Amino acid sequence: MTVDASATVPTGGSPVPTGSGAGSGAGSGAGGTGSSTGTGTALTERQEARRQRILRATQQLAARGGFDAVQMREVAELSEVALGTLYRYFPSKIHLLVATMQDQLELLHDQLRRKPPVSPDPGERVAETLMRTFKALQREPHLAEAMMRALTFADRSVSAEVDSVNRLITDVIADAVHTGRPLTRAELAAVRVVTHTWHSTLITWLSGRASISQVKADIDTACTLISQAAAR
Repeated sequence: MTVDASATVPTGGSPVPTGSGAGSGAGSGAGGTGSSTGTGTALTERQEARRQRILRATQQLAARGGFDAVQMREVAELSEVALGTLYRYFPSKIHLLVATMQDQLELLHDQLRRKPPVSPDPGERVAETLMRTFKALQREPHLAEAMMRALTFADRSVSAEVDSVNRLITDVIADAVHTGRPLTRAELAAVRVVTHTWHSTLITWLSGRASISQVKADIDTACTLISQAAAR
């Protein structure tokens, strides 16, 4: 395997963060070019391509064996970058997996925009959106487990990247409520409750403590808050 030992970050050694801000357009395999460095400098085409290789390698390893299967050295080898370069882009395994989750959510968000839910009731649209998210995660349970464990283990050093993931989840839900206009205060409060429900039901499902039918029941119940808030 050829390792890209010459790969470097821009002059000054600024690390490339995992999250790069919500809406970077870096969907898995999509070759998004909206990512940026921590100083706000956009990645070059070559740097973005390298970042995408790293994320694809992480996804492949996690899909095979979950959280424990993602080792930085193996990610570097599979993505054909030097280990030092990998650490400049992603300082830790947690950063890497949180970035992978953002990447997956961005891809899903794009798919939902192309084929949005059609129910006239906003709560039902949100419920459908979240169940489509669950079904996508269900296809790769080891990957889902790895990404959720990374979010759970994330400490203060990953707070910006975790915030980006949370904002993206909120954006996905908000788009299902209304497209093109801000949410009201009541709707935002309902969205926060639904987001917490989504997170907790995902964890209980991954741990084997809830079935998909139980997950759907909990999400449907929480999403009635969206309908009530939108009717005010």
